[in-house]
Amino acid sequence: MTDPVRALPERLPESVASNELRALAAEHRARIVRPLDMREASGHLVKAYAIEAPGRAVSEREERAALELAAGHLASGRARGSLGLAVLLVHAGGDGDYVLVHTWIEGYMSDLAVFAGPPGAPDGLRPGRQGLAPCVWEQAVLAHERDAFSTHVLGGDGDGDGDVERRLAAWGGDVLRGAVR
Repeated sequence: MTDPVRALPERLPESVASNELRALAAEHRARIVRPLDMREASGHLVKAYAIEAPGRAVSEREERAALELAAGHLASGRARGSLGLAVLLVHAGGDGDYVLVHTWIEGYMSDLAVFAGPPGAPDGLRPGRQGLAPCVWEQAVLAHERDAFSTHVLGGDGDGDGDVERRLAAWGGDVLRGAVR
């Protein structure tokens, strides 16, 4: 393991925003993650989650709107190499709402669509700007899902011969819940 003190240069580069990093750290709070029901959308199994900032909640209306967005995106999934499995994140964030559709595709890769909009206005969700990537809380859920996919679907032991339905049931049941930082 690399010693992090020795990994730093003598002086931080000017581009390291020390004050901004300190401010982010001071304001950082856990968010609640709760699994939603597994769904079918555009021929995909969709494992869904709500992520909720303090004082915010994902409503049924927002959940339905997110599933509609996901279905629209997944409708062209086969053209992008989709394997028929997706993860949907419905994030009631502190500064707005976000919907992420993460799809497993060919060659151990994934496809990600990010939608963003004003808080509590699911009709205002639009594709995120180019380059927008998951935030720290969304990444926590996607990291869990990467492990669940690798363990249950791919078979962490290299056993690719197991029953696919059994593997998918195990993947569907392996959910993250509670506070994430």
